[in-house]
Amino acid sequence: MAVESRVAVVGFGLAGSAFHAPFIAATPGLRLTAVVTGNPERAAAATERYPGVEVLGAAEELWRRAGEFDLAVIATPNRHHVPQAKAALAAGLAVVVDKPVAGTGREVRELVEAADRAGKMLTAFQNRRWDGDFRTARELVEGGALGEVTRFESRFERAAGPVKSGWKGSTDPADLASVLYDLGSHVVDQAIALFGRPSTVTAELTGPRDEDATVLLTHTGGVRSYLRASKLTAPAAPRLLVTGPTAGYRCWGLDPQEAASRAGVRPDEPGFGVYPPAQWGQLVTAAGTETVPTQDGDYLGYYRAVGACLRGDGPPPVPLGQTVDLVDTIEAALRSSAEKSPVSL
Repeated sequence: MAVESRVAVVGFGLAGSAFHAPFIAATPGLRLTAVVTGNPERAAAATERYPGVEVLGAAEELWRRAGEFDLAVIATPNRHHVPQAKAALAAGLAVVVDKPVAGTGREVRELVEAADRAGKMLTAFQNRRWDGDFRTARELVEGGALGEVTRFESRFERAAGPVKSGWKGSTDPADLASVLYDLGSHVVDQAIALFGRPSTVTAELTGPRDEDATVLLTHTGGVRSYLRASKLTAPAAPRLLVTGPTAGYRCWGLDPQEAASRAGVRPDEPGFGVYPPAQWGQLVTAAGTETVPTQDGDYLGYYRAVGACLRGDGPPPVPLGQTVDLVDTIEAALRSSAEKSPVSL
């Protein structure tokens, strides 16, 4: 019988409870062994949903007992990601860090060096690469169905709502609560995953708390990515659009996995991640418009890849070099908005 990798999730807010723990628990080869939280309500929720899981009151206890675990998943507020990832690596643990891994490219590079010294896996959690619509678009791009691609659009927009309390509503730069580090991390990462590191970044942030961002990337291969991340605009435009001189693909609406997981649906239940036909995308060519069934969303695929990497059977699911490119790009976007001019990378 294969040995399971023992996983501790550090933080049990929305990220830990909805995006990490359920998928770890459902992945063969991984065992959700501990949750780190000092919040009594969250501790009770963890033990109720995952009988047998141990609750640790502080991350320092995990570092002291690191020999009892194999992987630490850092799902705490953004300002803690870098110091906790460094501490986990120093303790001899492999590490998954929720996005954004860090606020600066320099910090990401420091983490890469720490992982190299420790000889341990370090990878970012970029679950939106496993959204069904992006999986479908990526297959169309890489399979040549769209011909030469010249433009990519990705939007993650949420209609205006109450200002969030706590660190997510903070204006302190150390909290990394800007929409660029939140929703923007997803759309920029998708552009980099498809078309590589950009050469030029132009961005505009608007809204009373910089809750609305428009980012234009020019990639070294010539593709231009138009990206939107907003907490102030209703999601009325296509979620994804990939186009060129001869063909294009477009689709609407968000992947259903987040809503299902937040509602308590287990990711191994039948139908999890399946897109309804009404939400399938369209391939547009000179021959007409064709409906393209959207692939199932597969956040479990991320943790399957993590498990394989821990066993030595594959690479990390998100290459560290792309995480460096992502944070460099977000830094450049913030600078471009402040200076009102393009920034070269």
